[in-house]
Amino acid sequence: MKKCMVLMIAILLCLTPFATAQQKVIKIGATLAVTGVASTLGDPEKKTLEMLTEELNSKGGVKGWKIEMIIYDNEGDPTKAVTTLKRLITKDGVKAVIGPSRTPDALAMIPVIEETKIPMLALVAGAPVVHPVKKWVFSTAQPNDIVIEKIASYLKDRRMNRVAIIYSADAFGEDGYKVLKNVAPKYGLELVAVESFQSKDTDMTTQLSKIKVQNPHAVLCWAVGPPTVIVMKNFKQLGMDKTMKLIQSHGVANKKIFQLAGEAGEGVLLPSGKILIAEQLSDRDPQKAALVKYKKDYESRFKEPVSTFGGHAYDAFWMLVKALERTDTDNPERLRDEIEKNTVNFYGTGGVFTYSPTDHNGLKAKDLVMIEWRNGDWRLIE
Repeated sequence: MKKCMVLMIAILLCLTPFATAQQKVIKIGATLAVTGVASTLGDPEKKTLEMLTEELNSKGGVKGWKIEMIIYDNEGDPTKAVTTLKRLITKDGVKAVIGPSRTPDALAMIPVIEETKIPMLALVAGAPVVHPVKKWVFSTAQPNDIVIEKIASYLKDRRMNRVAIIYSADAFGEDGYKVLKNVAPKYGLELVAVESFQSKDTDMTTQLSKIKVQNPHAVLCWAVGPPTVIVMKNFKQLGMDKTMKLIQSHGVANKKIFQLAGEAGEGVLLPSGKILIAEQLSDRDPQKAALVKYKKDYESRFKEPVSTFGGHAYDAFWMLVKALERTDTDNPERLRDEIEKNTVNFYGTGGVFTYSPTDHNGLKAKDLVMIEWRNGDWRLIE
């Protein structure tokens, strides 16, 4: 009997390290603008992914598999985005990619994604990233077309029919202008002035002065990062805030931007997902519970306000995890198919997602709300 017990113990001791060595690790990659001009996007995205990975692994991972999240900083530069993407795929062996943070970076990365056949959940809003559909690319940010539809509807309801736009001369800004030009007639809006600027410009007074003389009811600013702060300050310095409304894009849905703008941010509107005003939602809203939890977890851990952009990473992470759970595999092709086929009525921070072979964004204008910056915080308008 004793010999049998000794033998069993010996077998178990031999098997234990083997079982540990065999524990599966699923590698997920992310390339984000953690620093640079779009750090207000990439930094909360990185923090969110790290927080969620740690939380999931502490609870056993995905069916006992641990997630290894490999994150690189591409500094918001398309060339570096491609370089880090290639490293994630060829050196690190990731099975899926989350990111990037900016539309120009995503457009540069798409050829590599299509060639290597690795699914990518982009955190960007530029419509060309998913319209037309690219087989291996999905997005979790609200695309410019539905966002501008939301703004146009808001303006039409208030008979603010004379509009102008000032945008950054990059893929995101140019897409915003293109969409507005196409959407405006549908809502009876007249586009009375169009101006642009470079992302490194430090003064937009000249462009805004040209807009001011056209006396629009509303001015749309389509850009991300520090340039939007300059626009807000110049807008107020020219006294434009007294006779017209400034509406920022959803690309500035971060308190840090408005805190930098100071008084110039007061009263500025923007469209957003519901994460920024989670507590103001009705208890009947099916998104509220998850939104409030994520907001509380993020803010308690990082001691800073939650942002829309971290929310995009939250949505991408959980979509991918759910696909891993359902397929019981990290095979890239099967994951891609699962994300497309069975991401249905997924309640995320950005809205309720339903992907399909003809829709790799899955959101509608109704998923957005209009909010206003007042007294240092967001206020739900509608």
